[in-house]
Amino acid sequence: MTEAVQALGINPDGHYVDATFGRGGHSRLILAQLSRKGRLTVFDKDPEAVRVARELAASDGRFSIRHEGFSHLGELGAASADGVLMDLGVSSPQIDDPERGFSFRHDGPLDMRMDTTRGQSVAQWLEMAEVSTLSEVIRDYGEERFAQSIAKAIDRRRQERGPLRTTGELAEVVAGAVKTREPGKDPATRTFQAFRIFINAELEELQQALEASLHVLRPGGKLVVISFHSLEDRMVKQFMARHSRAVVDRRVPFAEPAPMALAGLRRVMPSDDEVKANPRSRSAVMRVAERTEAPA
Repeated sequence: MTEAVQALGINPDGHYVDATFGRGGHSRLILAQLSRKGRLTVFDKDPEAVRVARELAASDGRFSIRHEGFSHLGELGAASADGVLMDLGVSSPQIDDPERGFSFRHDGPLDMRMDTTRGQSVAQWLEMAEVSTLSEVIRDYGEERFAQSIAKAIDRRRQERGPLRTTGELAEVVAGAVKTREPGKDPATRTFQAFRIFINAELEELQQALEASLHVLRPGGKLVVISFHSLEDRMVKQFMARHSRAVVDRRVPFAEPAPMALAGLRRVMPSDDEVKANPRSRSAVMRVAERTEAPA
């Protein structure tokens, strides 16, 4: 957590964006380094996270909260931010609350929505989703090689016993369909990941937010992204690589290349001490880039 804030290179008088407030760990570290002139804008879809953020905003005029996903990042002014931090995925409080339905370790309602005030839950979606759609989602978002078997098992369960309503019911169906799994990994891990990413349109939102970061970052501003699985990290890596190259217009071969928009700085893996203190960080990858040119 500290490394991510350090990577922003805080200017005490600057404006920073915590695009995924969660419970405010990063935000509090940023605020601790800002002067009275500094500002912090945060985004979050989770109503509980918004409640916590509003309490903080009530006592700190440098801080503002937007109850929406970070795909709305582009609504901030052009070249208005000195740094943008994105900590992707589901937060520990969300995982640990059985009522949210993110974890197969606790039985609870099969929800998985980041924003419980709107949209369709996983349980509602599973009632109507075709087998082909289920298989595609599990394969593409969970990178699950048994996607077809799991999709068919879910369909059999619906026909024989009615809709799936709880995380325990889904985990049981998946365990019966998965033939083998890596040691120490629950059979339901990839399917739960797939349904969560799909129901919250996480990859689509991430793509929009990455593109928007080019609009809001000032030259020299840092983009820091922490991801926890390969789909997210691949998208971030490719985005930073694509915008870290000068662009040649093949239609005008003698024209000067368009300047690169980002300078990819580094990739950071969690230290042994961090993993020991927070085992969930073991799969984290942090990538850092710097805005090089003023937004168009």
